[in-house]
Amino acid sequence: MKDKKNFYLTTAITYTSGKPHIGNTYEIVLSDAIARHKRQEGYNVRFQTGTDEHGIKIENKAKEAGIEPKEYVDQVAGEVKRIWDMMDTTYDRFMRTTDSYHEKQVQKVFKKLYDKGDIYLGYYEGKYCEADESFYTESQLIDGRCPDCGGPVHDAKEDAYFFKLSKYQDRLLQYYNDHPDFIKPESRKNEMINNFLKPGLQDLCVSRTSFTWSIPVDFDPKHVVYVWIDALINYITGLGYDADGHHDVLYDEFWPADIHVIGKDIVRFHTIYWPILLMALDIPLPKQIFGHPWLLMGDSKMSKHLGNVIYADDLVNIFGVDAVRYYLLHEIPYDNDGSITWDLLVERINGDLANILGNLVNRTLAMSNKYFNGIVEDKGAYEGVDDELKQIALKMPIKFNKLMDEYKVSKAIDEIFVLLRRTNKYIDDTEPWVLAKDESKKDRLATVLYNLTEAIRFAAIALESIIPSSSQKILDMIHTDQRDLLKLDTFGLYQSGTKVTDKPEVLFARLDPKEVTKKAEALSPKKTSVEKKEEFITIDDFNKVELVVGEVISCKKHPDANKLLVSQINIGDETRQIVSGIADIYTPEEMIGKKVIVVKNLKPAKLRGIESQGMILAGGTKKQLQIISTNLPNGTKIS
Repeated sequence: MKDKKNFYLTTAITYTSGKPHIGNTYEIVLSDAIARHKRQEGYNVRFQTGTDEHGIKIENKAKEAGIEPKEYVDQVAGEVKRIWDMMDTTYDRFMRTTDSYHEKQVQKVFKKLYDKGDIYLGYYEGKYCEADESFYTESQLIDGRCPDCGGPVHDAKEDAYFFKLSKYQDRLLQYYNDHPDFIKPESRKNEMINNFLKPGLQDLCVSRTSFTWSIPVDFDPKHVVYVWIDALINYITGLGYDADGHHDVLYDEFWPADIHVIGKDIVRFHTIYWPILLMALDIPLPKQIFGHPWLLMGDSKMSKHLGNVIYADDLVNIFGVDAVRYYLLHEIPYDNDGSITWDLLVERINGDLANILGNLVNRTLAMSNKYFNGIVEDKGAYEGVDDELKQIALKMPIKFNKLMDEYKVSKAIDEIFVLLRRTNKYIDDTEPWVLAKDESKKDRLATVLYNLTEAIRFAAIALESIIPSSSQKILDMIHTDQRDLLKLDTFGLYQSGTKVTDKPEVLFARLDPKEVTKKAEALSPKKTSVEKKEEFITIDDFNKVELVVGEVISCKKHPDANKLLVSQINIGDETRQIVSGIADIYTPEEMIGKKVIVVKNLKPAKLRGIESQGMILAGGTKKQLQIISTNLPNGTKIS
């Protein structure tokens, strides 16, 4: 192992307030794909994940359940670990912040920074969000609510210890400038600079006295350590960091981390609080922090409050582990939110996995068995059409590895499927069934089947980090021991004369959308038998909505969402860009020239990365939706 280069990868630790949903699960699957690929590239990988188990929210959840906090977090941590294992992830350490070693080191770090003068005693007064366990100033609130989670806040004041973030502000900004790849994607870094560093950092409240379920400040026991300080330190305590300098060998080998994989909603904690904490401790900073986008349910953020949460185990029970992994990794771009719908799941599995991949493997194995009793041989009967297949096969690993090293996993998968699609076309171009009818073409037929098998081998090796179980099944079915990603620089290493399996396994069965819909409906939250009381609005409420007539002057499909149209709409005094989920009903051409009614004063929002500056009114059912149109002049107010 010593001759290998080390690579340390972490996920954010999952907060144990409840069962993680599929959006939470995306992060561990993404990290696992990166870790697997790095191992394929020859790295000695250390992959750490785990659970964040302290705080008032946990204390309250345990009270509601009628059990002690430790019992509560034990149950949830067990559930998190079960789901991570179910998703076939290959982490090396499952860290828990209730581990005694971690708790002791957090206390030692706190005392070390206090003795240094970087932590001091004061008091805090402001708006407190219980869900995030954070104080905010009035100006930081959004519509009077928490700027991070959108939850309620209340006035609070308490004695507290503070960490001197302000002392390190200039040093952190300089670090950003000296290390331009420290935060990825670039948009996350710009957000931190413009929203936090340029306005000026306030010292951070790093203790609480209003609850007890956290790590006590050992020299002032009425205080407990702020949960984010506790949580962030796990990245070094999980390697055996010791505040007194007696580190485990793992810390010396693997720190600094090569990458922290986190959700975009916690970038501030990891790119401001965490690096400043490390600076204060004289510890090297991690090499890179990747704030990945979210997985949306349709066009909405997944939340229990909205009742649109899906869990990984439910999806696995319907689609299987590799199908769910594939969907998550392919449908969430590098820097834009992805979306999950039942229809798109079925489309991807039937189209990409069952048809393009699974059908290719089964057709090739079936022809090898039919024409040569399963023996695959390279007879050297080459023709010009072979060259294109070989060139695409040889280019694929180069492009794939580069994109994976940039953490652009979705685009990396696309490169594998470029090869798979070309391999399917190669069957159509060479027509093995026609060659089989001509005895003089027997060597050519054998060569074609060899080329097909070799192209499949290339794809299967690359797919190991994406759909590991299916990758291994394919390689086992073609009976190859040539499975080294780094040796995919030569086309033709598949051993000529190898006998493939005579009982090929169906990798991905085609799904019946109607059957999937039934299963999906069974997972939906059961409707209450109590009839919902009708809620009325007043005329004052209605008058807040500003409706105007607009004309669609241009329209095009959203580049990253099949169901969205992006329209430019003249509303009299200006032209607005509006994104609408109507692509199933209207084509862009049908929209141009339509007079529509626009909600003018709707707060702008980004839909799959494109800003929408209003909303078009429509009516009917989802399948019979119609735009509400009019012949009134542009800009006319509707009342």
